[in-house]
Amino acid sequence: MLIGVTAVYTCYYLVRSVLDVAKKPIIEAGVFDAEQLGTIGAMMTGAYGVGKLVNGWIADRVNVARFLPLGLALSAVLNLAMGANTAFGAACVLWLLNGYVQGIGAATSVRGLTQWFAAREHGRAYGFWSGAHSAGELITLVGTAALIAHAGWRAGFIGPAIACGIVALAAALALKDRPQAYGLPEVRAWKSEPDEERTVTIRQAQLEVLRNPAVWVCALSSALMFVTRFGIKSWGVYYLQETHGFSLVGAGFLIGINSISGLMGSMAYGFVSDVLFRGRRPPATLLFGALQVIALVAMFYGPRSNVLLVVSLFVYGFALSGILCVLGGLFAVDLTSKRATGMAMGFIGFVSYLGATIQERLSGHLIKTYTTILPNGTTHVDFSRPVAIWVGASVASMALAATLWRVQRRA
Repeated sequence: MLIGVTAVYTCYYLVRSVLDVAKKPIIEAGVFDAEQLGTIGAMMTGAYGVGKLVNGWIADRVNVARFLPLGLALSAVLNLAMGANTAFGAACVLWLLNGYVQGIGAATSVRGLTQWFAAREHGRAYGFWSGAHSAGELITLVGTAALIAHAGWRAGFIGPAIACGIVALAAALALKDRPQAYGLPEVRAWKSEPDEERTVTIRQAQLEVLRNPAVWVCALSSALMFVTRFGIKSWGVYYLQETHGFSLVGAGFLIGINSISGLMGSMAYGFVSDVLFRGRRPPATLLFGALQVIALVAMFYGPRSNVLLVVSLFVYGFALSGILCVLGGLFAVDLTSKRATGMAMGFIGFVSYLGATIQERLSGHLIKTYTTILPNGTTHVDFSRPVAIWVGASVASMALAATLWRVQRRA
């Protein structure tokens, strides 16, 4: 179940992140400009936030082994349509719908995992699953970038869509909702954990999520972290092409470095917080947050060096995945009832993607505004203002997360 859910959620990224590597080819083809792409990206992130909230509420009530593949299949269909489209209005609608169905993935995955793992195992299980973020981004940054370079920007939408349709069908046939579907006991009984949840209804548990101040702080900190994450995720390839002169494939590979290290970072965070700090998330979060800020400062403000750039991207990806693991849901899951894990993930995702949406729109506007055409006909893009926003948001996120130092996970 752990491997299956992780693999399916990895595929969600293949039909979510195409624009991250296709921006320059689309701009050069004259299909959309940077500000329009920022608007399309904002449609995705805004709808994704709403989708995570609504579908998180639904995930607590449905068979996750059917709901999870359904979202992937619908996203694949929308990508096929996107690959055949060049109208701006239609692109906004398609990517808005894609954002909503993409919102099925995370909350449903975590809801499924909490049916299979005891509370004391959540850090390691969640950390392994969280590696799907990095794996999906890596495949997109390298594989999809190579596909676009070889066959054009349309192939970047159509190829992954076909592959994900096949995976969705296989997952619908293979996954099971919970241990009882195999005739096995409930995980709490198997692990001899107390079952206080019988006294709480799903509705009561979900309302507890919204009434918990620590969950709100976690969500706001996550939103700031998402400004940084999506700034580099959405515009990093374009940044390296324009400021460092890398090719599309080369820039995709370099940004992919942080995805490679991210695979290790998410699992390392789960181990460090579960074992080294005995389930306490704040100390591990502060450690990973400091590493992230140091890497960002070196990347954007350090000496111009490809070696430093590679090292910075590696450390940044490692630290970001750990923070994404905890602020993106693990801490909220720790603080809430098992019967409302979908709602907890959905609420955190909703607030987080408000931050990502603002970033998409603002970065797209700033990049277009500060793009100038030189006398020789080439363009120069000034990224200094978007970069300042990305780095500043990371510092603010770390400071806000530090206020949760004394918060304990749910007994």
